[in-house]
Amino acid sequence: MKNLKSLSLIFSFILTTTLYSQSHSHISAQKKISYPDIDGYQTLSSDLHIHTVFSDGNVWPTIRVQEALLEDLDVIAMTEHLEYQPHQKDLPHPDRNRSYEIALKEAASHNLIVIPGSEITRSAPVGHNNAIFISDANPLLDKEDPKTSFNEAKKQGAFVFWNHPAWYRQSSKGIPIFSDFQQKMIQQGKLHGVEVINEGAYSEEAFALALEEGLTVLGNSDVHDLIGWDYLDKHQTHRPITLIFSKDKELKSIKEALFEGRTVAVFNNFWVGKEEFVIPLLKNSLSVENPHYLDQSEVLELTLINHSSSDLLLENQMPYSFYFNPRVFTVPAMGSITLQIKTLEQLERIELKFKALKAYTAPKDQAVVSWEVTVD
Repeated sequence: MKNLKSLSLIFSFILTTTLYSQSHSHISAQKKISYPDIDGYQTLSSDLHIHTVFSDGNVWPTIRVQEALLEDLDVIAMTEHLEYQPHQKDLPHPDRNRSYEIALKEAASHNLIVIPGSEITRSAPVGHNNAIFISDANPLLDKEDPKTSFNEAKKQGAFVFWNHPAWYRQSSKGIPIFSDFQQKMIQQGKLHGVEVINEGAYSEEAFALALEEGLTVLGNSDVHDLIGWDYLDKHQTHRPITLIFSKDKELKSIKEALFEGRTVAVFNNFWVGKEEFVIPLLKNSLSVENPHYLDQSEVLELTLINHSSSDLLLENQMPYSFYFNPRVFTVPAMGSITLQIKTLEQLERIELKFKALKAYTAPKDQAVVSWEVTVD
């Protein structure tokens, strides 16, 4: 009997150690998210669509805060489903604000902003919509008439956005169904943004819709399980995020930035946003060091540095070709690449010009950046 007990204890220890090791490996592999500021604004990284056990997620709200801190996010929004509560038998909670309250307490001693929100969950054509910056989630819950939820959200001054409008379970063709409901909500100032990126899915049609209707462009994780398992394991990259260009890191300024559409959606080295924000973000993500000519040649060598958390896939748009590199090349996230440019004569200045093949300013348009460099 003693031997069986000993074996049982040893097995329990090994199992616990293994599970901890696996969990810890996800934590240690977590990637820090960092993108440069642009002129006049701070660049804040955010995830405005996340779930916990207080709706259909599988973790406690404190875990969502800890994950955000590990990735160095600036902002998260707690957006539990109002109507869909599959864990309610095991976790009854009449107060729909509870998830936010727990997360807010966990984040209190950290430099992380937690925004209160809820997800209004309906079938098409209403679909799923997040209302954030709300003051009380409970009055938004109306299982009969979704218009009541939108009216209450507006009354509370909420920023409301349409979640995953191309989701195949609501739109079998995989494209948004832009109905009279959405049109009326936009006209009445009750719908302000749309997710163009949700989980691992990008909707070109949703991006086109955002530009046509003047909606804020958003990208979010919609995470339900551990963030490391959902993204590091599946995609080998950080979660989808919305970069918010805010005057400062305060709730009032963040809300203003979202209402004014100062955002870029980012996922898997892929950027989507309005040209006025994608271009300066791209330009500030790149810098040049040590531009000089190789001895007795007209070959200009320089180091191109990437200050963002995205690998940047660039295409040469200059009239000059490269000595070693192909026309299309990658500058790794937080890394650099050495380029050798055949200028055919020694120049005092050169205009560098690149197209970012994964940075879109419209459904068919990729961002092009250029700047002048003085040769050493």
